[in-house]
Amino acid sequence: MKFLDEAKVYVKSGAGGNGCISFRREKFIEYGGPDGGDGGRGGDVVIECVDGLNTLIDYRYQQHFKGQKGGNGMGANRSGARGDDAVLKVPTGTEVLDEDTGAELAELLHAGERVVLMKGGNGGFGNTHFKSSTNRAPRRANSGQAAQERTIRLRLKLIADAGLVGLPNAGKSTFLAAVTAAKPKIADYPFTTLHPQLGVVRSDGREFVLADIPGLIEGAHEGIGLGDRFLAHVERCGALLHLVDATGEDAGLAWKTVRAELKAYGNKLDKKPEIVALSKADAMTPALLKVQKAKLKRACRKEPFVISAHSGKGVKEVLRALYALIEKGRRKPTKEEGARPWRP
Repeated sequence: MKFLDEAKVYVKSGAGGNGCISFRREKFIEYGGPDGGDGGRGGDVVIECVDGLNTLIDYRYQQHFKGQKGGNGMGANRSGARGDDAVLKVPTGTEVLDEDTGAELAELLHAGERVVLMKGGNGGFGNTHFKSSTNRAPRRANSGQAAQERTIRLRLKLIADAGLVGLPNAGKSTFLAAVTAAKPKIADYPFTTLHPQLGVVRSDGREFVLADIPGLIEGAHEGIGLGDRFLAHVERCGALLHLVDATGEDAGLAWKTVRAELKAYGNKLDKKPEIVALSKADAMTPALLKVQKAKLKRACRKEPFVISAHSGKGVKEVLRALYALIEKGRRKPTKEEGARPWRP
């Protein structure tokens, strides 16, 4: 299945049905009177979050969704049928944006959530509604309310506890494959990862979701390489694991390049808690590894981990530190830390 994390969709709610003008014409009933029914309500446009989806690929083949028009009223006081809703099913973590203004209309983070994006039009009144003591035979009825329409943009942001960032070929996919059951593409050339990957890490009796996104290069925020469009998938992560290739020319410069792209992207990605690790340690001599580690420590101003996903060196320690950061972010503030007391 192809991965699609953004889609443009045209949606339209159903118009209301028209009211009916009708009079009773029955044998032996001298004064029949009005009996026109009301029109039915049009269908709504509903966004529903469901399990089992992890891409917006369905909206590549269908971009128009319309609620059904309400049925018209009929004689014998029969009301029109209500129109069926147009239901758009999306994966968890989907944002709904207005195409024209860019305003966020809804955000669905849990399976089972439903948002009524646009209501269908109300049905018009039939002539029975206008009957009164002074107007015994009204000859008027209302038309149904018009439909609403707009173009929306669906944007998927994967929900993960931690995210992997780094330059292309920094060992992110190898690390993900080593610590989870995910099977990302791994090769000895850059940009082997073309779309985000998710995996569940199970270590020391604990588990969390880890996301791997395509590598960043200098100028990614300007669209160079694969750009920074996939960074949206780590916006909801509680912590970042920044992998730096030990076999590169300058580990410190590589770290600074990625940090600059995170800052240029915005949305406070550069403020997220981060663990820095020097990867591919098994491919370096101890002397060269010491030099690269010193450069990285000088750049990030913290002690980096040294790991090898291939041999397993340092992987357990990194996972423990990453889980500690995730748990720290999940912890709710106490009353002394400023948590507001619950009120009905």
